[in-house]
Amino acid sequence: MKEKLEAIRKKAEAELDSLTSPEQIESFRVAVLGKKGELTSILKMMGKLSAEERPVMGQLANDVRSFIEEKITEKANEIKEKEMQREIDSMPLFDVSAPSDLSRGSYHPITLVQRECERIFKSMGFTVEDYSEVVTDYECFESLNIPKHHPARDMQDTYYLENGQLLKSQTSAAQNAIYKKYKDALINDGVPIKAIFPGRCFRNEATDACHENTFFQMEGVMVDKDISISNLIYFMKTMLSEVFRKDIKVRLRPGFFPFVEPGFELDISCLICGGEGCPSCKHSGWLELCPCGMIHPEVLKAGGIDPDKYTGFAFGLGLTRLAMMKYGIKDIRDLNSGSLKSLSQFTDDEN
Repeated sequence: MKEKLEAIRKKAEAELDSLTSPEQIESFRVAVLGKKGELTSILKMMGKLSAEERPVMGQLANDVRSFIEEKITEKANEIKEKEMQREIDSMPLFDVSAPSDLSRGSYHPITLVQRECERIFKSMGFTVEDYSEVVTDYECFESLNIPKHHPARDMQDTYYLENGQLLKSQTSAAQNAIYKKYKDALINDGVPIKAIFPGRCFRNEATDACHENTFFQMEGVMVDKDISISNLIYFMKTMLSEVFRKDIKVRLRPGFFPFVEPGFELDISCLICGGEGCPSCKHSGWLELCPCGMIHPEVLKAGGIDPDKYTGFAFGLGLTRLAMMKYGIKDIRDLNSGSLKSLSQFTDDEN
């Protein structure tokens, strides 16, 4: 039996070298390792061996099987890489100097809404900032008055990475960096901090018509002396009326967010159903659009700003939900579906 096993090993190694396609690999695997394969047939003879020979031959048979399986995997990967390279080599060269054909595509609705919001806030003196999608626990939670083991962390089912960092679950993760970036101009020159920072966020959500695990927000902050809730309401009402080009019915509800005090939920009347109730608004007639409030003193302190001298407001605008309202998109999942049928209907009216 030992000679037969060694012969199968050598034969398999020789035959594998000559194979050139995934189909040949699979046929070879069945012929050698399948239920009626050569190696399986020999293993069925194990019962005829003596008690002393059985463990020795069993170990050798396992070694041969492992060797052949490893060689099959190596050969399959080799063939796959060659096929990929052939496909790459057969592709025509792309001429980067060729003029683009803008008729072949359109901007994503979230891109359109984000650009419009940026234009509006720029006109009101806000700067537009960019921030990483991978952040530290300090940025996303601790600097926002959410220490470790705080119950408020349960509000966001967060994706953590093996290195201790995480995919940001809220654009608020940029607040601390923004305060530190502009605090000197605020303190020394009296220039208010006015910034927005749009970006993609991630939460381990159960998806439905109004929830996704990947979505877009736009954080906004303003810090200066004597900032009040009335400033917050003014800027939000101005932005919404510009986006929808009409007066929008809104309401403020008390809401808890550790990084603002007091905190509010700013809702808008559902524009999909006209406030009558639908799956997009959970049949309430209202859609939660913008958690907001006055920045918590501890958050200002973490950013190097004295809360006894300065106050400010912060808001987290849901760009994804804003796009749904503006374009009448009933299911949030359509936005990440990649469906050209759904997305190609949108065009940039501004440009």
